Amino acid sequence: MKFTGKVYKFGADIDTDAIIPARYLNTFDPAELAKHCMEDADPEFPKKVKKGDIIVADKNFGCGSSREHAPIAIKAAGVSCVIAKSFARIFYRNSINIGLPILECPEAVDAINEGDEIEVDFATGKIKNLRTGEEFKASPFPPFMQEIMDKGGLINYVKAKIEKNA
Repeated sequence: MKFTGKVYKFGADIDTDAIIPARYLNTFDPAELAKHCMEDADPEFPKKVKKGDIIVADKNFGCGSSREHAPIAIKAAGVSCVIAKSFARIFYRNSINIGLPILECPEAVDAINEGDEIEVDFATGKIKNLRTGEEFKASPFPPFMQEIMDKGGLINYVKAKIEKNA
């Protein structure tokens, strides 16, 4: 998977309430969640984010509650990838479960600015800032986790395995 998109940058400790405020947790509809994605961190984000854009954040992205709504909202908003210095453990796992590509790369986070356009090769972990030409290397997921992401998440991965063996 390769992505190219405009960067929206966020600070440290962006919790799941900032990603999708609790007042919208009465639905699991991805399209409805997308309308409110990141609005408590940046009220304009849902209006300005475009399909393929990329979130870059400091440490501990996705801390707080264990709700799957958070990565679902990000993915449904059209964000192709999230790059952070680190992710909260449950957010990290929920992202894999729903097929939201995430990478940890502190050097990239420090060097990339809001509005930069970057290119991400999820399979290799290569991140390139198209404005500056700088390249960074994140640790890519192992092949079996790449396959989960390629299938769009854990449920689709399991369905494909069942169909293959049927």
